[in-house]
Amino acid sequence: MTGPLAGVRVLVLAGMGPVPYVSMLLADMGAHVVRVVRPPNRAARALSQTDALTDELDIVNRGVESVALDLKSSDGRDSVMRLASTADAFIEGYRPGVAERLGLGPEVLTERNERLVYVRLTGYGQHGPRSSDAGHDINYVAQSGALHAMARKGEAPRPPINLLGDYAGGGALGAFGLVCALVSAGRTGKGQVLDAAMVDGVAVLTAKLHGLRAAGIYSDDAGTNFLDSGAPFYDTYRCADGGHLAVGALEPDFYREFVTRLGVDLSDWPDQNDQSQWPRLRGLIADAIAKRPRAEWAQVYDGTDACATPVLTFDEAAADPHNRERGVYENVDGVLHPVPMPRFSRTPARAPSAPRVGTVDFDDVLSRWDIEN
Repeated sequence: MTGPLAGVRVLVLAGMGPVPYVSMLLADMGAHVVRVVRPPNRAARALSQTDALTDELDIVNRGVESVALDLKSSDGRDSVMRLASTADAFIEGYRPGVAERLGLGPEVLTERNERLVYVRLTGYGQHGPRSSDAGHDINYVAQSGALHAMARKGEAPRPPINLLGDYAGGGALGAFGLVCALVSAGRTGKGQVLDAAMVDGVAVLTAKLHGLRAAGIYSDDAGTNFLDSGAPFYDTYRCADGGHLAVGALEPDFYREFVTRLGVDLSDWPDQNDQSQWPRLRGLIADAIAKRPRAEWAQVYDGTDACATPVLTFDEAAADPHNRERGVYENVDGVLHPVPMPRFSRTPARAPSAPRVGTVDFDDVLSRWDIEN
């Protein structure tokens, strides 16, 4: 097994959102991740929109092995505790108190294994008035204050799919916290419990914005700032063929490079930083970009410091020369996989592979984790 986390054992109670994502991140880095799923006779029916998502297409489960255990039975709970007794980390995404009611709370498991890192991935955290509320990514991003900022002026906020709460604030920061705790356990011999809430995670992602607000250079009026589509030189524009060009020409030198290459008369264009003229400047940029197809603009700005790039679809991103040379995407059995990152010079991550179909034998996991059957 390859990767910087080779040899690390992670036990996961199956869940949604950030739970499978953090599992994938750890498995990509070489950890042996074992996911506990319900037996077939107790499996919950999938949401209608995911009915077509078969095991081999559920990319966030790549590199993860699943065992079927009934957590409502004493045998199932005992099996989980046996694995947890030698695991390095344990992950659950239940509402507060559920793991305790199953007899698998942190006090029980850490008593058996004092080096265990016990990660609790939730939306609202382990305490607070909303801690037991149901929710999804959009709710956690809204609760953090971040969703309010994701709107064009005069329009409703737009959720960033489920990338910000589930995957960035929850999964990625949850994985970061888990690895931090593993480093601490390696030094001290003692694990700890992580309260990884998606609201908290999204909030910490907005740290820079709070500094800007305190300095009086970022407004709570969404769609009026430099980075939220307020600035006409940091936005997307429709091209002649219906494609779009992304423009991020914030700095004066980059902006000058961008507008000079538009191929239009700039003699009466307003100053870049005259915010009273931003609506007019936006119209001038839009008119110029609308005259040519996206492919032509890609050629115009290729290799320049104009910070203007075509907005690519996923398939186009996979075929893009830069992404292709770096191997950002890999086709695995006809399915497009983003490759693991970051890239390590000495302990490369595991190559993407199709997720395993079905479950593995529990006794096999016991054997590989050196637990007597």
